[in-house]
Amino acid sequence: MPAATKIVLWVDDEAELLESHRLFLGEKGFEVVMAHNATDALELLRTRAFDLMLLDEQMPGMRGVTLVREARELVPSLPVVMVTKSEEDTTLREALGVNVTEYLVKPVNPRQVLSVVTRILEGPKIRQQALARSFVDRFRELEQVRSRDLDWRGWIERYGEFVQWDIDLAAAGEMGLYSSLRGLYPEMHRDFAAYVREAYPRWVNAEIEGERPPLSIDIVGEFLLPALETDKRVLYIVVDCLRLDQWRVLEPLITPLFEIDTSYYFSLLPTATPYSRNALFSGLFPGEIAARYPDWWGEREDETLNAHERELLELHLKELRGNTPVRYHKISSAYDSDELDRHLANAFGAEGVTAFVFNFVDLLTHGRSESAILYEVARDEIALRQLTLQWFQRSALLSVLKEAARKRVPVLLTSDHGSIHCNTPVTVLAKRDATPNLRFKFGEDLRAETADQALLFTNEDDLRLPRRGLGANTLLASGDGFFVYPTKLREYQQRYRGSFLHGGVTPEEVILPLAFLTPRR
Repeated sequence: MPAATKIVLWVDDEAELLESHRLFLGEKGFEVVMAHNATDALELLRTRAFDLMLLDEQMPGMRGVTLVREARELVPSLPVVMVTKSEEDTTLREALGVNVTEYLVKPVNPRQVLSVVTRILEGPKIRQQALARSFVDRFRELEQVRSRDLDWRGWIERYGEFVQWDIDLAAAGEMGLYSSLRGLYPEMHRDFAAYVREAYPRWVNAEIEGERPPLSIDIVGEFLLPALETDKRVLYIVVDCLRLDQWRVLEPLITPLFEIDTSYYFSLLPTATPYSRNALFSGLFPGEIAARYPDWWGEREDETLNAHERELLELHLKELRGNTPVRYHKISSAYDSDELDRHLANAFGAEGVTAFVFNFVDLLTHGRSESAILYEVARDEIALRQLTLQWFQRSALLSVLKEAARKRVPVLLTSDHGSIHCNTPVTVLAKRDATPNLRFKFGEDLRAETADQALLFTNEDDLRLPRRGLGANTLLASGDGFFVYPTKLREYQQRYRGSFLHGGVTPEEVILPLAFLTPRR
């Protein structure tokens, strides 16, 4: 079916002088209807549909700016282009005040007008078609090139490309191509798990020093400390459970405030808060934390293990550069956010490091499993990104960033781990001592019924985890699986299928953004 002709309403008291424009636009596929004054234009808007309105500002009777207000009451979404002889700043400001889409100063040639009309009416379609062609060409290459031979830099590049296609295709409404892209994810997950299984033990045991990626333990020393040596004070912001795709949809809102330099790092395993976030503050592997500070690391498996993040950061900075002032804020509730907003002017230290932990995204992913309403609102990755964006626009985090930009304080912003949309139950065989986590487990005689759906580590030293005694194994989920027991198969499937979980080994959980934000001058 051919596309419907776009109809343009052009309002100008000298309409007969615009005949060449009308004919030229007609040759290019646009229908142009002329009106000599605002009264005729409003009558036309009441009786038929238009896709765009061009109008003069200075006409007998009703002014163009007033016509825009009247027209918007009839057709709120109508794009308006003002084409006027006036070069006065006041006219331009009035036009911008009524939210005209474009502003042209006469004389204009037909191709100028065509360019503006085409951009407004056909631009989204043209961009969508170009994106579709580009993805189809690239998709053939992505299908043919396996990721088995990638190093860690290659994995960052490949996963980053997947994320950008994911965002762009969803935004363009190309859901058929989006489904084709998502069809590549299972193979990527399998290859990534195989890569991590071989490489991670070497990374954490320094067998390939200098050839491993930045890990959670490196962030303060390699990224925060240089900033602190350059500036008197730095903000260190950790957004719990922020995936790379979520960061990329937030980034445009921060760009007006900061110059942004984004790099990447690999989270420690398991990709769960007690392990990965403690490492971000301490510069230590979990096994080292448990050995140095046994009173801070007991047998628990919950986030109370993160109760000493400030102390860990202070001790880490002291080892690196001597005593350093540290302020610490954890924002886990609406009350915390309101309190931070009320005392924002005094939240930053005069020097040293001010650390913030924002838990909303993690609470969102956990709460989704418990709330039918939240589950419906955040059904998939696309919806989760949009929900994160809506939160950020009204969040205390954005308030902190605006205050940092105003005070010219640089910011290091990152996450401790990501999450994965889980749809595949993975049956686990274990003794009663196994921990209850859904994406990682510790226990004796622990294994997945299907071996390629999880990674089994039988030695704590391969992960630098706290020692649990003889026979203690670690099982990490790969792909989109979540662990279930044979005796509770139906219960776990019903409760957790479709949840966003973390703790396993996927690029979504492991490869994380690390953004250094420099306030714009």
